[in-house]
Amino acid sequence: MKAMILAAGLGTRLLPFTEFTPKPLFTISGHPLLDIIIHSLQSAGCKAVIINTHHLYKEIDSFLASQQYAIPVCTRYEPVILGTAGAIKNAADFWDNQPFMVINSDIVTDIDLRKVYDFHLSHNHQATLVLHDCAEFNNVWVDKNDFITGIQNQVKEAKPDHTRKLTFTGIQVLDPEILELIPDRVFSSSIDVYRKLILSGKKIKAYISKKYYWKDIGTPERYKETVFDKMAPQAFKQAFPGCVCKKIECSKLKGDGSDRKWYRLTAAGRSLVMVDHGIRKEPGTFEIDSFVLIGCHLYDKGIAVPRIYLYDTFSGIVFLEDLGDANLQAVVKAGKNLKQILSYYKTIIKLLIKMSVFGVKQFDRSWTYQTPYYNKEVILENECRYFVDAFLRRYLKLNTCYNDFEDEFILLADKTLEFSVNGFMHRDFQSRNIMIKDGKPYFIDFQGGRTGPIQYDLASLLIDPYVALSRHVQDQLLDYCVDELSSYIHIDKKRFCLCYQYCAITRNLQILGAFGYLSQVKGKTYFEQFIPTATESLKYNLSAVEDTQFPRLKSVIS
Repeated sequence: MKAMILAAGLGTRLLPFTEFTPKPLFTISGHPLLDIIIHSLQSAGCKAVIINTHHLYKEIDSFLASQQYAIPVCTRYEPVILGTAGAIKNAADFWDNQPFMVINSDIVTDIDLRKVYDFHLSHNHQATLVLHDCAEFNNVWVDKNDFITGIQNQVKEAKPDHTRKLTFTGIQVLDPEILELIPDRVFSSSIDVYRKLILSGKKIKAYISKKYYWKDIGTPERYKETVFDKMAPQAFKQAFPGCVCKKIECSKLKGDGSDRKWYRLTAAGRSLVMVDHGIRKEPGTFEIDSFVLIGCHLYDKGIAVPRIYLYDTFSGIVFLEDLGDANLQAVVKAGKNLKQILSYYKTIIKLLIKMSVFGVKQFDRSWTYQTPYYNKEVILENECRYFVDAFLRRYLKLNTCYNDFEDEFILLADKTLEFSVNGFMHRDFQSRNIMIKDGKPYFIDFQGGRTGPIQYDLASLLIDPYVALSRHVQDQLLDYCVDELSSYIHIDKKRFCLCYQYCAITRNLQILGAFGYLSQVKGKTYFEQFIPTATESLKYNLSAVEDTQFPRLKSVIS
């Protein structure tokens, strides 16, 4: 058996995701659809495969060149799309005197292709079409003897022997004689060829798949559904070996500042969390790449982060350990025992030190999707300018601009980095990103990680407006961190604390910028309630540095 995979389509219904990635290279569990189909054909006994290409054909050629299949796989580029039948005719020199299989590149199925081919060999008709019952697409008429009697609008009225309508799966087996019905070098559809066969009195046999999975990924929604259908059971098997998941329930979780969507999946008394980052629109390193790479790295280093079980960075789907619903913010707000709260924070600070010291080892800076380092540019653009544009100008409607504070911001950036103790930096280390499960803290939302000062993460934790720790508790925990960190590396306490003061200011600017942006631009007004606490914190942190520093910033804040 030889086979053709039809892969020349433009993927119009999948725009904008097909602007840079052809539909056949959309992935499930990291495997492109094209690769999945080739392996299915190979397992079915196929001896050679040809793929017609057009849209982004170089991407397909490049992918195939990186693979080593057990059978020959080649492409046939079409400068002008020839249609499904035209593509078959255009590969006339590839076919031999045996029946061949043609399969669409945008389907996902576990239909046994060997059985389909053997079924075709068992009768003497020129074509076998594999059909499936899918109410949304059922448009092929089939009689009681499983012969196709009409396609789409060819049959205006159902006759007594037209017992049902089914869906064409995009899988077909054809005799070489069918090539005689297809015109040379012009656009031609297989459906038109089959209609001609039917009208001429010849018969097309239907292979009707039952109890098989089949879905086309012609739209973003159907692609996402397919990814979930195939990956969710696999994720449960990896997380819970021996778990039998007959049905997986999916419930949406409340989001936060991010645009990502979160879900809890439950099956057989077990649960996982699924996060959807969205389908990739273009090449490059994005949030999901950093989430997966940094998350796996930290987990391997023994850092308290959720285990990632399965992911697909093109579809944007990640399955990970379920840490429950209790975060540090909720625990602090519910807690009445200061001693217990301090105990939590001390445990978290120990884990923070471990993450900073050990997380930076073998950390590949190419994993980051923002910047590999926390540096002066990040402080000026992502903290200072963000504060001015999103909070002062957009939220408070103040007639001011970045240039009014530029010299002070430059001084702040220099001071922030002057005595930094660098390691792995989480970048958003606050109470809503620290989950408490069975009394143990775990860190989430680490995708913004990079190399940077531990003082910044510590400041994020201590000045966190979601919990509003008292100044006394903040100072106590700062001293505790210095003592704990000193057991790992030598540090100068005075310099460490000085850097911490400036990190607290830069972090405070970022917090207010984020609250202004989320409430005004994203419409997430929930965050507004924390603006007064964050503003008071910034006033206090600015007052803690020298009187001559940041006069204009102090003035606008007051």
